[in-house]
Amino acid sequence: MSQRDLSLQTLRSLCPSEHHYLLSHWDDLDESQRRGLYEQISQVDFEGLRREFGSLPGSEGGTGTEEGMAQSVCGTSQLADLAEPPEAVRLSERTPQLLAEANLEGSRAISAGEVAMVLVAGGQGTRLGFDQPKGMYSIGPVSGRTLFQMHVDSLRGAMKKFGVSIPLLIMTGPSTDGPTREYFAKRGNLGLSDQELMIFQQGTMPAVDAKTGRILMESTSSIALSPDGHGGIVRALAKTGWFERAEQRGIKHLFYAQVDNPLVRACDPLLIGLHRLVGSQATTQVVEKRFATEKVGNVVKLAGKTQIIEYSDLPEQVARQTNPDGSLKLWAGNIAVHVFDIDFLQQCRHSAQALPFHRAHKTVGYVDEFGKTHVPEKPNAIKLERFVFDLLPAASKSLVVESLASESFAPVKNATGSASDTPETCKAALVDLHRRWLRSAGVELDEGCSVEIHPLWAWDEQEVQARFQHSARIQSDTFFT
Repeated sequence: MSQRDLSLQTLRSLCPSEHHYLLSHWDDLDESQRRGLYEQISQVDFEGLRREFGSLPGSEGGTGTEEGMAQSVCGTSQLADLAEPPEAVRLSERTPQLLAEANLEGSRAISAGEVAMVLVAGGQGTRLGFDQPKGMYSIGPVSGRTLFQMHVDSLRGAMKKFGVSIPLLIMTGPSTDGPTREYFAKRGNLGLSDQELMIFQQGTMPAVDAKTGRILMESTSSIALSPDGHGGIVRALAKTGWFERAEQRGIKHLFYAQVDNPLVRACDPLLIGLHRLVGSQATTQVVEKRFATEKVGNVVKLAGKTQIIEYSDLPEQVARQTNPDGSLKLWAGNIAVHVFDIDFLQQCRHSAQALPFHRAHKTVGYVDEFGKTHVPEKPNAIKLERFVFDLLPAASKSLVVESLASESFAPVKNATGSASDTPETCKAALVDLHRRWLRSAGVELDEGCSVEIHPLWAWDEQEVQARFQHSARIQSDTFFT
């Protein structure tokens, strides 16, 4: 960036006139601070802010009231009592014929190079007492492999099984991008080639004052920014030019997963196959909720569309509704595993309605235009983020597929000692799954011994069975690699 580019006049041209207060302290900044503020302002989605809040303060028609600024863009919580169970492929409907057809169709798509995988890894391991990106957290019950290693190894297992190179896209956040890049660089991309791995950073959105709509400054040289949510993935990918490269390569589907769930099978051919067989644009994998108020998104049918209502937006009396047999009416829990058509994502990148902003009323400290620091005692600001599951109702055809939690969902969210989703529950789920695979192959396992199977040794239960031609017994903790 040249000195000319850093001129106040150039920056004013990037920044709409109603936001020129962001430059109040320009003359007091050193060159490094000016470069940082320049980069921040050049990345702000001013048009998105204008769409969200209408004409901003300082121009005719501004909202100007805290009530107006704090209203939610998402109306599903207000309609939650009208929610119905989603139309889904339930476990009971997975006939041998359907399983065979879907697995074959998914396998063909993967083998043809039509599938890429994206792993959302923007979070820190703070809730785990871990001060690094969560993907670097050790979770292998015997091997000690990290969450990143678990996912990459699963993808490499898929590449080996289907004889194809599969691109892995890792979406980081502002706090995890640098450490994640360094982690992969120091470890040879965990076995992936440079062409197979792309790390990209999600976008950010500025916090705005709830009363005035003015963008808040964290300091005299920095805007108060926060990640724009996992729904920012479409905009972030578009900025990298990846969609154009995917089209050139013939990639048609994007398999989506989050880093905290190592039980995900990378590019699951069954899920991809079902997605293709019904012509879905957006498919989501779900599990039956363990109890009515479980803290997972609720996949429902609302206003004729598949939608997800966050557990915090679902009234308890609605969550506890049951069918005549006593089972939960709203049974489908979101596990953040999806398949999206690339063409559909391309359409959505140009649609503000497909990925609306959700508002959160938060307490945000700030510096005013006079350089005075303010530390509010109650929520004073609106933070904006997008949710990737808002793509579901935007699809002309969507699909919900039930899976067993014991085979697909064991997230690491909470620290040891918490009620659920801890490192211990995750490790136990991994061990239990691999013990079942070994038993199906006729292997005898002593009680209490932990087992872990590397995906390059065996990617699925069928490959485990093929490994054992004779009886075997496992008497101690074993890592099959």
